[in-house]
Amino acid sequence: MAALAAIVVATTLTACGRDSEGGAQSSPSSTVAAKATGTITMWAMGNEGELLPDFVKKFEADNPGVTVEVTAVPWDSAYQKFQTAIAAGNVPDLAMMPGLPVFKDAFAPVPDAIDTSGMYPGAVTTGTIGGQLLEVPWYVDVRALYYRTDLAKKAGWDKPPATWDELRQMAQDMQKKAGAKWGVRLPAGTTGSFLSSLWMAWSNGAELMNADQSAWTLDTPEFASAYEYLASYFKQGIADPNADTAPAAAVKDFLTGATPMLVAGPFVRAAIAQAGGEKSAGMYATATLPVGKSSTSFVGGSNLVVFKGAKNPDSAWKLVQWLSQAQTQAAWYKVSGDLPAVQSAWQDPALVSDPTLAAFAEQLKTAKAPPQLVSFDKVGAAGDSAIEQIIKGGKPVAEVLRQLQEQADAIGVS
Repeated sequence: MAALAAIVVATTLTACGRDSEGGAQSSPSSTVAAKATGTITMWAMGNEGELLPDFVKKFEADNPGVTVEVTAVPWDSAYQKFQTAIAAGNVPDLAMMPGLPVFKDAFAPVPDAIDTSGMYPGAVTTGTIGGQLLEVPWYVDVRALYYRTDLAKKAGWDKPPATWDELRQMAQDMQKKAGAKWGVRLPAGTTGSFLSSLWMAWSNGAELMNADQSAWTLDTPEFASAYEYLASYFKQGIADPNADTAPAAAVKDFLTGATPMLVAGPFVRAAIAQAGGEKSAGMYATATLPVGKSSTSFVGGSNLVVFKGAKNPDSAWKLVQWLSQAQTQAAWYKVSGDLPAVQSAWQDPALVSDPTLAAFAEQLKTAKAPPQLVSFDKVGAAGDSAIEQIIKGGKPVAEVLRQLQEQADAIGVS
């Protein structure tokens, strides 16, 4: 999403909520109802907004006297709709919130009765803003490696690459021995390249910010060597610097074998099945990202928030609590395909039986999220440009990182 404009929301209610350390902070009063009652209004985007009305009927049955009114919000109008509702003081009780920290002042802190201890730690950090838990992870998205097993075998590989060196060697072998035009698809500087390549920096020990998140830390040896590694794929002709960035193009090239490896989220599985049909199921496998100093991927997804201005907050939190249960999240996966944020939900047979999901379950254990700061949007855009200067402009990594650090310092940490 484009850089977000800041919104200041006046609040008058205060009570006790928890911060990321479990301590007390000033916050609006909120508890979790023993039984939900009345009307709960909820906004959700896209497919989730379409599926939720039927899905929450089980919650309504378990809580006689409650009605859940779900409003499906188009993705392209979500930001403006939230902005208008918050400014007018006419918010829903709760909403699906896809990484919009600009609205953080409108969110009620998560009550202690909402248990996030069994959720993937990286997912929990996506809901922690300013040291306080304001959002509850609902479903998760994480990047892993996809590779064509048939072409890998032809290239002499019977297992996925375990290290960075092996990834590069396997990509070269895919070209030389299996006839692939390109070995692997990697970001070359278009929109989202910085975010898409963070797994390299993180797996190399880099951090986006210092410990107290008071400064950006982008001009470091860890970032430099990660970007040198990324650039090596393009310098050696292993990756295409001018690849079509449309998701459909990536899937097409993967299925034709033109580019038999890519780093992507679990949603690509459905795209492969749709484009390739039944035969695609046996053509590929997924694996955790190869290890640099670690194997650390990017975690995203969507969270659930209850607004300070909610008319029925206690019942809204009851719905959040229900949606956060392992059995509910497993059932939601069967309906939507969204991956559970609760780790124990992955023990459900529907998830265990799919061999392409195991890598994502493992990758989530160490996945990280960018800082929940409005300014990250601008820093990410500057990072996209930096990668383009390295890959397409041929500029030295050290020079580009110095400039990126200066840009990030000027953007700040708000």
